[in-house]
Amino acid sequence: MTNKTKNKSPTPVLVSWSSGKDSAWALHTLRQQPEKYDVRGIFTTVTKTFERVSIHSTPAWVLKPQAEKLGVPLYEIPIPYPCSNEIYEAAMCKFLAEVEALPEEMTASHFAFGDLFLEDIRAYREEKLSGTGFTPIFPVWGEETTLLAEKMIASGLRAIVTALNPTKVPADFAGRWFDAELLADLPDGVDPLGENGEFHTCVVDGPMFSSPVAAKPGKIVQREIVSASKDKDDKIHSSNTSPPTYVYADVVPLDI
Repeated sequence: MTNKTKNKSPTPVLVSWSSGKDSAWALHTLRQQPEKYDVRGIFTTVTKTFERVSIHSTPAWVLKPQAEKLGVPLYEIPIPYPCSNEIYEAAMCKFLAEVEALPEEMTASHFAFGDLFLEDIRAYREEKLSGTGFTPIFPVWGEETTLLAEKMIASGLRAIVTALNPTKVPADFAGRWFDAELLADLPDGVDPLGENGEFHTCVVDGPMFSSPVAAKPGKIVQREIVSASKDKDDKIHSSNTSPPTYVYADVVPLDI
């Protein structure tokens, strides 16, 4: 190993934070390689109409304790509801400019995503970051999802199913814990990590946290998905919300 290699600083990274298991595991994976990566924060889109994380529907109040227990800054990107791809991309462009303006010790050159195998989503992220000066990385890309789901659970990761597509997963899975029992109960053809949009989660504990988030499953509701646009290239908001109705579980403080 040359002195140049020894003295190379870790790559500064911000992690796309859905609030769920895949982004949490992507962050955890990066932190297992401290000589290569320096995780400097998490960022997420928050639908201001509902004060919830987009897609996952995690209430925004959960984000602050998650970030505190990760020990990193949190960057919220506000978007409206409904949100067209054009509006979403404008919000992301504004965020990129804000990251560029951060002090040198806080900014990042790379953005990490928890995508596993959806080629169109990866291509979309790579295309939109091309030429911006920021590089996308995919720490868990290509992992076998059954083995990874089992590895997450064995590590002590705890997550609540906060949103699901009832045409793919029974509605009563909403509010359940992501655990071995849930994996055993999943219908045939459902990805164990919900990578095809079958379900989404909110992480409240795991090896990436210093201590658990004091939260539990709350009320279950159903809500129609309203589209703001017919954008053909909308990979973020159309691909996982094609059914007319989703089932959601709230996340509430333990003392409620």
